[in-house]
Amino acid sequence: MVEATVGGMETLTMSRKERDRIAIMVGIQQGRLTLRAAAQVLGLSDRQTRRVWRRYQAQGDAGLVHRARGRPGPRRKPPALRARMLARYRERYEDFGPTLAAEYLREADGLEVDHETLRRWLLSEGVRTVRRRRQRHRQWRERKACFGEMLQMDGSHHDWFEGRRPPCVLMVGVDDATNRLWARFFEAETTHASYELFEDWVRHHGLPRSVYVDRDSIYRCEGTPSLADQLAGRAPRTQFGRAMEQLGVKLILAGSPQAKGRVERMNGVLPDRLVKALRLAGINELERANRYLDRVFLPALNRLLAREPAQAADVHRPVLAHLDEILSWEAERVVQRDWTVAWQGRWYQIERSEERRNLVGRAITVRQLREGRLQLVDRGQKLRWRELPARPARVPAAARAVGRTQRVKPAAAHPWRAFGMAAGQRYWRAARLGVRPPTGPRVAAPRTPTEGSAGKGPRRLYPVGDRPPKRSTS
Repeated sequence: MVEATVGGMETLTMSRKERDRIAIMVGIQQGRLTLRAAAQVLGLSDRQTRRVWRRYQAQGDAGLVHRARGRPGPRRKPPALRARMLARYRERYEDFGPTLAAEYLREADGLEVDHETLRRWLLSEGVRTVRRRRQRHRQWRERKACFGEMLQMDGSHHDWFEGRRPPCVLMVGVDDATNRLWARFFEAETTHASYELFEDWVRHHGLPRSVYVDRDSIYRCEGTPSLADQLAGRAPRTQFGRAMEQLGVKLILAGSPQAKGRVERMNGVLPDRLVKALRLAGINELERANRYLDRVFLPALNRLLAREPAQAADVHRPVLAHLDEILSWEAERVVQRDWTVAWQGRWYQIERSEERRNLVGRAITVRQLREGRLQLVDRGQKLRWRELPARPARVPAAARAVGRTQRVKPAAAHPWRAFGMAAGQRYWRAARLGVRPPTGPRVAAPRTPTEGSAGKGPRRLYPVGDRPPKRSTS
């Protein structure tokens, strides 16, 4: 719209098209254009051009202004309805956005209006303002084609209960192809919470082909790889990564929050919608909030936001029977000589019935389930064990020395010194076994280079009666 001053007294608001018509009307008035030529220039019929020309002759520039400008539209909402809706918005939905407020006004209060109309009303009243955000360029990624091809997971930290209880985290899972949502409240974002959310999804839909997560310590290990990992040529894994590998689910680490945009955008929708829904429902406990998510909130939101995938196939895989054993904590521990294993400051005794496995000195797997139960596993087989009330007592050094022969430094006339190390070792071995050592050694003269044995040193020395038998020449 352009403002034009007429006769120095009146200001008219005209569109660009109406301003262009002024020049055409002046050309007709000066005789430079005929009405038929003007109709072709304006793109109007002869009849409509004559009507515009008559209004211009009668009213001047004001005759070119559209007659509907400044008048209320035929579909305009009644002023009473507008006042009522704005009053209800200020009373109950003051921190709601226009779209969400329009939904609640329609469902809870029976006041129906388009969200864009409500947005214009709020802007005209000064209740809302337009915010401009600086944007950065991102590379668009096409959605996966099938339901179950990729599950995006993330934890959303927010004051979900607006101070009515301590802060907590909402674990969110979104299917990349369909926008289908699953969520659950937990006290903190931990491996246990990730396991629980993943198991809920698997129980409802099946095993996804891949999981897309951020680089949190739950999913990525920052430690130095062990010797076994280095020899296997693999990076160190977290417990969640180990579980995904055993399930055959590909774990993908996102390079930025924008990379997993489906779940990140959902983390922007939920703090707006879910917080207000919990407030209106009067929910302050995690257990009630999770029930409300399952029965009311998530079904309604999935009907609103879910979309059809590009391919109708569901590529989820069947659920494994031992899923709870995989979604656990595992570590390797070496079995001690007393058939005990240590785990988190406690000691466990392997039963005698497992003796045939020869476990001493070998590494077995200690598995702790989410419910707290413990399993000792050797090459896929569960072992029988019992927990010890205390750590096994160490054997004192004095008790370990009882029954052993005290080492004595050989005397100067000892055979070891007299006949060489080999003979002395046999003498000492016989003495330790309680056998009378051989006496009367026989010494052989050393070989000489002329005998064809240069560099071989002296012949070995054997005590009498201890010479090995001669080799047979046959």
